[in-house]
Amino acid sequence: MGVRQPHGAPSQKRNKPPVSIARIEGRVQPARSGDPKRVGPYRIIGRLGSGGMGTVHAGLDPAGLRVAVKVIHPAQAEDHEFRARFRREVQLSSRVHGPCLIPLLAADPDAETPWLATAYAPGLTLDQHLAAHGALTGGTLFAFATGTAQALAAIHAAGVVHRDVKPQNVVLTPAGPRVLDFGIAHAADGTSVTRTGVMTGTPGWISPEHYRTGTAGPEGDMFAWGTLVAYAATGRLPFGTGAPDVVAYRVMSEKPDLDGLPDELREPLTKGLAKNPAERISANAAAEECARLLARQATQVLGPAAEPEPTQIGDRLTTAWHLPNMEDPAWSLPGLPRRKRALVTAAVTAVAVAAISGGIVAFYSSGDRGDVTLTSDRTTSSTPSTEISAPISASETTASGTPTETTFAPAVDPRTIRIPKDPLAGVDKPAYTRSDDEAQPHHDEWRASTTVGSPEERDAEKAIRDRMKSMLATKDMDFMKPTITFNQRAQTVMVTGGPVPQLPENYQEVFRRAGEMAACSALAHRLKNDPTTWPYGRFAIYWKTSELDATALGYGEATDGCISGIAGQWHGDESGMATAEIPSSDKGEIHVADAAVKAIVATWNANTTETNEAALALNDGISLGFDPIENAAYVWTDDPNSRFTSHVSQSNLRSTVEEAVCRKLTLEFHNNKSWEYTRWSVAVYDAYTGTRQFIGSGTCPS
Repeated sequence: MGVRQPHGAPSQKRNKPPVSIARIEGRVQPARSGDPKRVGPYRIIGRLGSGGMGTVHAGLDPAGLRVAVKVIHPAQAEDHEFRARFRREVQLSSRVHGPCLIPLLAADPDAETPWLATAYAPGLTLDQHLAAHGALTGGTLFAFATGTAQALAAIHAAGVVHRDVKPQNVVLTPAGPRVLDFGIAHAADGTSVTRTGVMTGTPGWISPEHYRTGTAGPEGDMFAWGTLVAYAATGRLPFGTGAPDVVAYRVMSEKPDLDGLPDELREPLTKGLAKNPAERISANAAAEECARLLARQATQVLGPAAEPEPTQIGDRLTTAWHLPNMEDPAWSLPGLPRRKRALVTAAVTAVAVAAISGGIVAFYSSGDRGDVTLTSDRTTSSTPSTEISAPISASETTASGTPTETTFAPAVDPRTIRIPKDPLAGVDKPAYTRSDDEAQPHHDEWRASTTVGSPEERDAEKAIRDRMKSMLATKDMDFMKPTITFNQRAQTVMVTGGPVPQLPENYQEVFRRAGEMAACSALAHRLKNDPTTWPYGRFAIYWKTSELDATALGYGEATDGCISGIAGQWHGDESGMATAEIPSSDKGEIHVADAAVKAIVATWNANTTETNEAALALNDGISLGFDPIENAAYVWTDDPNSRFTSHVSQSNLRSTVEEAVCRKLTLEFHNNKSWEYTRWSVAVYDAYTGTRQFIGSGTCPS
């Protein structure tokens, strides 16, 4: 019973299994002698597993958020072919964003010891769960089928083929299934990451056409998906177990064993397990069909109601998912480093791929904060409201108590009031005493926080809530309503969002940034105005995963400043760019963005006689969007015509953007009292790194 393999291919036996980026056994194992203390920006606290490719460490980012860091074995790092494959893995992984995936956060494929980091996925892999708890049933099974199909749809949409869909590469997290290691296999354009001539995949999870010809495409992933869902539902492999040749024969020649599978799932799984790849269901179609089945499961108890549309079903995946939260005490370490504006993407599924700087691909940024203009609520009124600030004027009394004549200071534009950078400077005995405390707020302090208990807390709550609403509204995200609570013992204000089922992960990132800015600015002003009585100087941002539990998104202190900067100057970063790329719902922003792009093109063309550059057209790929968190206009181009590849052309573009965009922003600032955008940044696509590089940032004169 022989099986044809590609020429020169070894048998299906593997010497060592590759290590999954997210986890091996579901718990943090102690670090071993020789393990690094830090990898890139991440502090290493233990191990998640190891394999033939490398070791996966449990790490914490500067905010104390959990990450899985894969570090390649030194012997592998010395192999030039392997390093090239690993670099390609990073490039492929950075393409993929979508539901039920683990986003790539950062990587350095060119380091002496290459590494990459992803968000941490708590939970057991499918095979571990089946061994411990048995097969999936009911809504959980239908949610599993829907989520894994959605993940493969996102992978295929990015031009990537997984090629190793199997139970070890799916983690059952409390929030739903997560598909792992989608970067290790193959680009749909045929560019292989794996070594030529080696049969990839795991016996029992390989498609018939892959066995026959070595062909691996999206259709092969869907064959493995059908096998995966059947295995999750029954605990049995549909083509059985045994010697690899025997399993291969069954895959190519026999019908799958689907006994015990719910009747509703038979049709999509039968389509997925078709021998002919041309007859197989696509990932998109499988996701839609399973989503309908999931909705039908949820509405059965209501009787013969009309079947919901697919667009109504996204919220049901997390609602139908019933798995316990797996908290590992090894993550709860004391003395976590203080947050300094680290950006997380969880990335991030729809977060823009960050620039490569010094060889590191990063989805976060950090830096010192500097003074910035205080921003007011974005409303249509002619007099925008301000945050907590000093009164403009007041009547006074003389030493004898005789009232003096009331005087009125000239009206102050609230947009020019600066957030105090060091609000407690010179204060002898401030009420806030934890500015030197390195330990960030922990989960129990969030649980112990309470609603407002004083007029001062009520004012702060309103300032934070209103500020967040105004920022989120510009992106049509004001449905994410924050809950503001206080823990006086921890001297911390908690800003909590969610739960919102099936929320895109980049929305959580915008919520985090808005919460941090609103809380930081409100607390900084309150500390400045009432330093001896106002006890709150810290803030923490949480996102509810259920009505009773939440995940920390970020943390900061109002005594550190509220805007990141370098050498006292504001600079754009990847998080701001990612927010700016989300379409605006504000008509004024849309109008100014269109006018600014036209001004950039016109200014560039007016200078061509001096720069000797070719003229630009509006269809040459110049885009502009707004980040309402730091009041910045971001300009970017993916440079479809390779116009900005040289340092000279980039310098000309930077000067053009500064001149044209600042002209528009300043004009709008003086004509529209609710306009707050005063900063600009520009990024250009770099073909060498495959990412956008920032080439300039600044603040416009007002």
